[in-house]
Amino acid sequence: MKQLALIGSTASGKTALSIRLAKKLDAYILSLDSLSIYKEIDIASAKPTLKEREGILHFGIDEISPAESFDVTTYIKLYKYAHSNALNDQKNLIIVGGTSFYLKILLEGISDLPTISIDTQKKRNYMLKNLDESYTMLLNLDSDYMENIKPRDSYRIEKALDIYLETGMPPSEYFKENPPMPIIAGEMPIYEIMTDRGSLRKKIILRAVKMLESGLIDETCALEKSYGRAPKCMKSIGIKETLCFLDGYYNQKSLVEKISINTGRLAKRQSSFNQSQFKQTVKGSVKDIYSKVTTGL
Repeated sequence: MKQLALIGSTASGKTALSIRLAKKLDAYILSLDSLSIYKEIDIASAKPTLKEREGILHFGIDEISPAESFDVTTYIKLYKYAHSNALNDQKNLIIVGGTSFYLKILLEGISDLPTISIDTQKKRNYMLKNLDESYTMLLNLDSDYMENIKPRDSYRIEKALDIYLETGMPPSEYFKENPPMPIIAGEMPIYEIMTDRGSLRKKIILRAVKMLESGLIDETCALEKSYGRAPKCMKSIGIKETLCFLDGYYNQKSLVEKISINTGRLAKRQSSFNQSQFKQTVKGSVKDIYSKVTTGL
């Protein structure tokens, strides 16, 4: 069984290329996309339709309800499930990472966290009422660990408090004694699609226009009616701008512009992350990567 990862910024052509490669390599596909994982979010996520998937079995798409939350452990479970299925069916596996952070976790692993007792939960919740004071305490306790956490990052401060209150160990000391173990074993070549800014900008605008033509406004209305605006997914690009449109802040032209601008910013962040976190990638255009992957088959 062979595995490979395909990364690149949004609208770079990952989805179509992954399906072409899966057909050529007799592979299954695991999507690492933080929006495609939701059921009912089809247009805003730009997930491939059943027809576009061309019979290729996909994992990581339509896995949870918009009302549900998830974290990196969800993708670890999805990878193990996809890998097991591919292995049993004598298929290869292609990992397509729009959210490359999850690929990084699969490659590097995460440390096992301690079980948090009810008593620790009570202490942590009390301390979180004064976030500034809790952050300062942790910073004085473990400056090396906390210097990478922002003072208002309540989620990560909560996790740091859990570790310290439950084990009595500063987080950096705990992680030193409980190092992460890679989830992906064996070779994992990473291919990164490179697209010039001008071409990518045009693709992003075309995608935004297509989303509206395909029913983005109706999809967003249905999501809001079923789940309200509280779920994290309702703050995603495409959905949050459409909610502003529904509130009367934008007209349709402005809606396309806002979605395009925010998608462009996301693409820039994705590209920066990929460049900084994955040093041994094989870079190229869609055509180049298809050729490089399939050469010698």
